[in-house]
Amino acid sequence: MTQTDIHPHQVSRLLLVLAVLGPVQSVVGWSLSAALWPGYDPIVQTISELASPESPVRYLQSSFFILGALIDIVVALKFTVIAKPARVLFFLGGLATIGLTIFPTPLVGVSEPHRVFATISFVIFSIWPVFGMRFGREWPPIVRPLASIVGTLILGAIAFGFLAIWTNPAIQTAGFWERAVTTSQAIYPALVIFLSWRFMKNQSRNSSLSNKS
Repeated sequence: MTQTDIHPHQVSRLLLVLAVLGPVQSVVGWSLSAALWPGYDPIVQTISELASPESPVRYLQSSFFILGALIDIVVALKFTVIAKPARVLFFLGGLATIGLTIFPTPLVGVSEPHRVFATISFVIFSIWPVFGMRFGREWPPIVRPLASIVGTLILGAIAFGFLAIWTNPAIQTAGFWERAVTTSQAIYPALVIFLSWRFMKNQSRNSSLSNKS
């Protein structure tokens, strides 16, 4: 890897901003929407219901969905620290979020297109770390095999646990667990971006010191 490859600007300021904005807009979006809908129960009801055709805050929540999708697409295009398969998954995940927004779930009944797009989104943002792994000590530890596999196992366990609850109408805590999934899936990429930036910055500084000496 050349000096250019490990330059700290490999992880740009834009990505650092998105690392903060991603989790914040996700939590603020469904929290604000829920607060503006009297009688909405965030423990029982899902985030998707906030964007249902019958919801009084449909357009507010839908706008946050689209914002999140755009962030994912920009990360796919700009975050070259992770391997290309993971970047492709991020791009497809952003498209899946747009899809579930275009095909909202009704308050009564089920929207199959919405369920398909939502499931694709949950799966993609659970498995991407293992597809983004890099080999070699020149890469940040957070994207090397061990961290990538552990991250995938953790995200996968949370997501697949939620999907089991989501498809079982007898369980009345789908809203709570969905929020746990979406929060974890928003925080993990932010963590990877930040730790990658720190590693690249330290690598560049150490290289500069070595050249001077």
